[in-house]
Amino acid sequence: MIKKIENPNEFDIYTKTDLYSVRIKALLSAYGTGYDFAVFYKQLNMNGEITAILSKLDGDFTISMNKADKSELAEFIGVIGYSSCLCDGLIDNFSRYDEGIIMVSDRKTEYNLPYTEIDEYPKLMDLFNFQDYDKADFEAWYVDISHRIRHNTAKAYSVNVNNEIVSSGIFSSIHNNDAILTSVNTAPEFRRMGYGSLLVSHMMCDISGRVFLMREKNKNEHFYSRLGFINTGKWRLYK
Repeated sequence: MIKKIENPNEFDIYTKTDLYSVRIKALLSAYGTGYDFAVFYKQLNMNGEITAILSKLDGDFTISMNKADKSELAEFIGVIGYSSCLCDGLIDNFSRYDEGIIMVSDRKTEYNLPYTEIDEYPKLMDLFNFQDYDKADFEAWYVDISHRIRHNTAKAYSVNVNNEIVSSGIFSSIHNNDAILTSVNTAPEFRRMGYGSLLVSHMMCDISGRVFLMREKNKNEHFYSRLGFINTGKWRLYK
């Protein structure tokens, strides 16, 4: 059975921690249950135990599963409708999808480079322009990320040289001392000079718990492995 939650505390008894639950619970902490565009659900088994938690932000679902009924979940989001669905896999013939690797680390090691400054509160307009989001709408991006930052469920960082951004990244979700690392980017002319490692290591030390990330298959494994990340599973994004 799948039920919409009315009280944010309803997710408290779901104790599984993975990339998906961090994303869902951070979103719940940021938006609560009072908005039509941010809706949250739980799946219950016959004993009343939570076997999955779901978030739906606009048309984008995220699902964390723990002995879940995947067929019921696939049928549910198919009926509700979705733009995308991020999880670790529903039934194989559910929909077309992209797939990649989840990595995680709890290493805390600071690196230093001369003549650099790490800004933990970069201007979001500058960050957006540096990241070069592919045809993304700045206003929609800004409203969402600034809301999350104000509610301490996201944080942005940049490495600056001579007051110019050379590398940047975002914790798009922060919950219960765990975080999801996204949008790591270093300017092409500053790559292979240590700025990306400096950025990510600083961000990891700023979080007391674990840091999760999603990477594409066959990309960036060596970079993140050197910083203490290990492969821990696969992600799928159904479309």
